[in-house]
Amino acid sequence: MRATSSPQMETHTMKNEYDIQAETFLKKHGIKFHASYITHDSMDWDDKNTTRDIWRLSLTRGRKRYSTRFGQSIAECGKEPRAYSLLTCITKNDPGTLSDFCSEFGYDTDSRRAEKTYKAVLKDWKRVEAFFSPEEIAELQEVQ
Repeated sequence: MRATSSPQMETHTMKNEYDIQAETFLKKHGIKFHASYITHDSMDWDDKNTTRDIWRLSLTRGRKRYSTRFGQSIAECGKEPRAYSLLTCITKNDPGTLSDFCSEFGYDTDSRRAEKTYKAVLKDWKRVEAFFSPEEIAELQEVQ
């Protein structure tokens, strides 16, 4: 795994069982993880008064690429995100219809915010489906 960060970023030196699980999954499927530091700011969905390190996290395999903007947890600011962080955050289930999504996550179906969130989750799901096989997605659901 290769990571690029700003000079002041720390790397995680001790691997825990979660890191090992994520790295094993990536190695088994020939996937490379890459992290690029962007800035320290607020995320679009976040409280505008809360800032965090923002990264571009990518998975690559051959000519395929999955990439996303990632807000590091406040507790982990100053440290590079791990592959585990990305694998546990990506959409691993089809969100279904807007009605299904709202019912599952407690949103009001008439909410514009719920619709915006649903569209973002659906978009991510389509990108996940394009990158991973159905068998890999099932296996990825076990990375916790």
